[in-house]
Amino acid sequence: MKKTGTRFVCSSCGHSEAKWLGRCPSCGEWNTLSEESASPRQRKKSSSGRISHHAETLSRIPEDAVQRLDTGIPELNQVLGGGIVPGSSVLIGGQPGIGKSTLLLQASRSIRCQGTVLYISGEESSRQIAMRARRIGAASDSIKVLCETDVQGILRQMESIKPALVVVDSIQTLLSEELGPVPGTVNQIKYGSHEVSDWCKEHQVPLFLVAHVTKEGSIAGPKVVEHMVDAVLYFEEAEGGIRLLRAMKNRFGPVNELGIFSMEDRGLIGVDNPASLFLQNREGGLPPGAAIAPVYEGSRVLLVEIQALTVPAKSGVSRTFADRIDSRRVSRIAAVLEKHAGLRFSDQDLYVNVAGGIRLDEVGIDLPLAVALYSARTGLAAPERIVFAGEVSLAGEVRPVPQPEMRSKAAEKLGFTAHIGPGKDGRGKNMRSLKETLAELFAAKKS
Repeated sequence: MKKTGTRFVCSSCGHSEAKWLGRCPSCGEWNTLSEESASPRQRKKSSSGRISHHAETLSRIPEDAVQRLDTGIPELNQVLGGGIVPGSSVLIGGQPGIGKSTLLLQASRSIRCQGTVLYISGEESSRQIAMRARRIGAASDSIKVLCETDVQGILRQMESIKPALVVVDSIQTLLSEELGPVPGTVNQIKYGSHEVSDWCKEHQVPLFLVAHVTKEGSIAGPKVVEHMVDAVLYFEEAEGGIRLLRAMKNRFGPVNELGIFSMEDRGLIGVDNPASLFLQNREGGLPPGAAIAPVYEGSRVLLVEIQALTVPAKSGVSRTFADRIDSRRVSRIAAVLEKHAGLRFSDQDLYVNVAGGIRLDEVGIDLPLAVALYSARTGLAAPERIVFAGEVSLAGEVRPVPQPEMRSKAAEKLGFTAHIGPGKDGRGKNMRSLKETLAELFAAKKS
């Protein structure tokens, strides 16, 4: 007899089917459909009852200033837009061991809130958490640790303790008996995250949720979890123990803000002067294949070195290898150089790297990437103490990029004398085409 109240849900995208299939028809992944119980019974109303809402006229809704809590960590405040908002939920994802739990323990110790911090752990024991807290100096009487995975048990403890801040580490461990005995399924993650965040929203309590990531680097589980929270932060690892915390979604602040930390024995420490963090310290000028770019990340400017290398392609088939820059961008810029600058890249293997390991995706890196590729192909080093910023079109034009003034000022503070690229403030030197830009830059080198 066919089972009732069950369905098969894809662990990759959340698509559901009435019967098992070897391949998910939505995302195309194999062997990802697993049997789950149907949606749980609707949660009973609280003793106080739900508040009935009514439609309001948009123009008559009063404007209230958003009150934020200081997390005690300036870099975390920067990413959140000035602090965490009471009642908001923040999802933090990253590779294992990158520092998610360490950061939240430090925030639990330092956050300026009146009341108890409830740290819910489904993966580590209370002794393990206490050992880490003492090592990084985050042990505090105001933090209560709850090692629990049952959602209803967690909600009962939250009702009893009435915390001022809640941390759940991690959402993949949340479990409801109504959905079966296996944690980490799509329904378990959706239901557990919704129940905890709904309680925190009703009681105006800020919430941090820790999430695992897949091997591709995205948060494991259904995308609906990212839609139901107010902010999504991603931890990335750079070279030399540097950790990057990036805001991919923020309902109460700007996105793409970047927090920069150094992992040390006492925990995650904010970097004081991040503008020059990713520049290479070397004696002499730049080697061929390198160019300096002022990159605008959130509300700050970072100076980074883009490195390029070209070698003859093996078997006549050219390939592009790029880790921290999209390989499609590299291929596009190489095609523009081949068309408008007269360089041949179709018989070359292209290798592109960003010193320091930071990932770049803004349009302003087009021009420095073109300079680095041109320099690598010709063997001519770019002029010293010059930064480059500009968008390169398929027609070979160099177009302006946002915030040219801030890019120029940041470069000047670090001793750079010129900013090459279109700019409205007169600081950036306006160029009509990429071909003219490169000809002027490397004219002295060729002579």
